[in-house]
Amino acid sequence: MPAVTLARLNKYLLVFCGGLLAVPGFAPFSLYPLVALALALLFVQWQHAPGKWQAARLGFAFGLGLFSAGIGWLYVALHEFGDMPMLLAAPAIAVFAALLALFPAGVGYAQARLRFRLGSRAGLPAYVALLLVMPALWVLLEWLRGLLFTGFPWLALGYAQAAESPLVGFAPLFGVYGVSLTVALSAGLLALLWTVRWSRPGKLACAALLLLWLGGVALRNVEWTQAQGEPLKVSLLQGNIAQDEKFEEGQLVGTMETYRRLAEGSDARLIVLPETALPLLRHELPPRFEELLRNHARQNAGDILIGAFERDQGLYYNSVFTLGSADSQSYRKNHLVPFGEFIPLRPLLGWLINDVLHIPMGDLARGDQRQQVLHVAGQRVAVDICYEDVFGEEIIHYLPEATLLVNVTNDAWYGASHAAMQHNQISQMRALETGRMMLRATNTGVTSVIGRDGRIVKMLPQHVEGVLSAEVQGYSGSTPYVRWGNAAMLGLLAVMLAAAWRLRRR
Repeated sequence: MPAVTLARLNKYLLVFCGGLLAVPGFAPFSLYPLVALALALLFVQWQHAPGKWQAARLGFAFGLGLFSAGIGWLYVALHEFGDMPMLLAAPAIAVFAALLALFPAGVGYAQARLRFRLGSRAGLPAYVALLLVMPALWVLLEWLRGLLFTGFPWLALGYAQAAESPLVGFAPLFGVYGVSLTVALSAGLLALLWTVRWSRPGKLACAALLLLWLGGVALRNVEWTQAQGEPLKVSLLQGNIAQDEKFEEGQLVGTMETYRRLAEGSDARLIVLPETALPLLRHELPPRFEELLRNHARQNAGDILIGAFERDQGLYYNSVFTLGSADSQSYRKNHLVPFGEFIPLRPLLGWLINDVLHIPMGDLARGDQRQQVLHVAGQRVAVDICYEDVFGEEIIHYLPEATLLVNVTNDAWYGASHAAMQHNQISQMRALETGRMMLRATNTGVTSVIGRDGRIVKMLPQHVEGVLSAEVQGYSGSTPYVRWGNAAMLGLLAVMLAAAWRLRRR
């Protein structure tokens, strides 16, 4: 093999390993500095790429490493619970990872067109352009990945920083993509340090890196929201119903008895059951069962939130409804999971859900885009179901009215993989963005109470039956992100790219 070809292959292997290296930066390992270091490795290789297409291939290799390792847990859902043969499930995950890797490939191609090389005569404009183009384009494409085809923002770089990294101080201002930008800027500064070493530009890069991280530390001390009302006791129920038994008719009575027993053992004002905790349509629930739970909630001067499917005018919804002291209310999931909850291009792909994956309720209807918060237990609760909390720009629709956030989910689909901890980390970012506590009730974990600072207050072990009880506080007020959404971050990216373009013309 020619030496030039071998050297190129080694570079692709190097950045592929860089993508792999970024994955332990996310939960459950949470080694968050690895994400910036891995991206810096890619930035250095991009700087030395001779052309646009090689830069694109380097980005693709990095993305393939990141996504194949980071979302490999989808194999469990497809193979173990979806009955997809291994010889189909493994290639399906590989294809999905390759599709997601096209986004870093696009960044590689675009930055190669906009940047210019740091040669021996490079001046300040060249250094500044390097720091503007790569981070801005990375975050812009990350945002697009969370938007196109209903969106898949999983493994956005900002999530790895929740909740211990100083950089999450920027989350209340610019949201998760703003935190991603600080990670990408850190990577750009590290790449510049590697390129120019301890020269004057290198010293300036080191100072800028220090200021960026110290700025995050300072912002973490800002209290954007204020306590609202008195603290209240909550109980989050984790029934630990195995996914392969959840919808078995013979397990129905046992499932209902489990949740009745757990609920009646709690004296909390607010009791929360997981997503579709009761594998029945709501109108099929025995009246006596509802009466027992309603009376217990009233004895506690509070309410119970229950996850179940609903049927209305021939349509099926993934819902949460209330029983207790307050008037009956419900929330219906709006942002559905493609192939899991609705079937895109049903005439062509319906067989995949119905005949291959056997996913129950695989063709649900969407709830209204804007729904009312739930007035329960003296709080105004914004509920989101499972995958919905991945979209911070949708959660803020319910703020500043909501005083508490509640996520109900069922990550049993992913077995003992890292998916549940990654999902919990995403919820930590939602708490940081909004200045609200987040309560997570899940079937098999991770059931947790998350403080408004994004840190975990309490958490149940996974794959055990249990009740997580804690005293929580409602909050009022708005963070800048609640007011601006992603608009401020997108405006900042536009300014960065415009400045880089101007520098390039010079």
